[in-house]
Amino acid sequence: MGLETGRRNTMADLQPANVKGMDVPIVNLIPLRKRTVSPRNYNKLLANLKSVGLIEPFLVCQEGDQFFILDGYIRYKALVDLGVENVPCLVLGSRDLYTPNRQVSHLSPKQEVRMLRKALERLDEKTIASAFGMDSIKTRLNTALFRDLHPQVVAALEKGKIPQSAAKELTYVVPSRQAEILRMMQESGDSSLAFAKAQVLATSPNARSKKHRKNAPWEKGQQTKRDLVKKLTEVEKHYDFYSGLYRQYVGDLLKLSIYVRQVVTRPALRDYLEKNHPEALQFFESLLAQSETKAAV
Repeated sequence: MGLETGRRNTMADLQPANVKGMDVPIVNLIPLRKRTVSPRNYNKLLANLKSVGLIEPFLVCQEGDQFFILDGYIRYKALVDLGVENVPCLVLGSRDLYTPNRQVSHLSPKQEVRMLRKALERLDEKTIASAFGMDSIKTRLNTALFRDLHPQVVAALEKGKIPQSAAKELTYVVPSRQAEILRMMQESGDSSLAFAKAQVLATSPNARSKKHRKNAPWEKGQQTKRDLVKKLTEVEKHYDFYSGLYRQYVGDLLKLSIYVRQVVTRPALRDYLEKNHPEALQFFESLLAQSETKAAV
């Protein structure tokens, strides 16, 4: 069960009369061998049992009213925690009829992703995620992201406690710093991307990821500063250019106003303009008024 592959072999040539199937009260089951499993895999097994139930029955040997578990201790422990009362069993007539030969190989991240993608061809994402105890399997398919994350951050991401965008931001710092930021998120109740970015930016250089990454947060800050300086320099150049044009315009206007004033103040010329070119006279007067305003400024 869970993220593991296994091969179980029992002694060959079992006679049909030596094996029978029946439901047994779980209180009557006694494990012969105890095994341990990581909390992560145990929680996945619990989620799997809740979602799809027990697929493989227990192998037990009956001695009186007691049934000794020959194979299935972890499943037994999980079902006890789930409060199950009766479980399906394959009952052997003797302990000697079963020879355990169990080889468990945990899946690599690459194999796990391949398995999930294969499962998506037949089942919907919600069913698969429920079987693995996750809110979504989309994050699990992102193996590159998981390789750079602290296990605690991975667990929080799978449980939906932090968004994927925030988890991705944490890859800019070393795993120990990731775990520290995660604790800060939990204590403050803020798991937003903005909070993650702020903590990443506040990280000391020795706690930053050594991987060369484009657009790292601190590099973004330096780039933003350079861009701002560049824009300010361009604005200053434009200001100097247009200020020069304005000064030249004002100078030309003042020079022109001297000539125009002589035209409109001479009675003969003014009478001629009023009779024949009133629009020109009006324009000249507006130029004089404008030049006086510029001179006052």
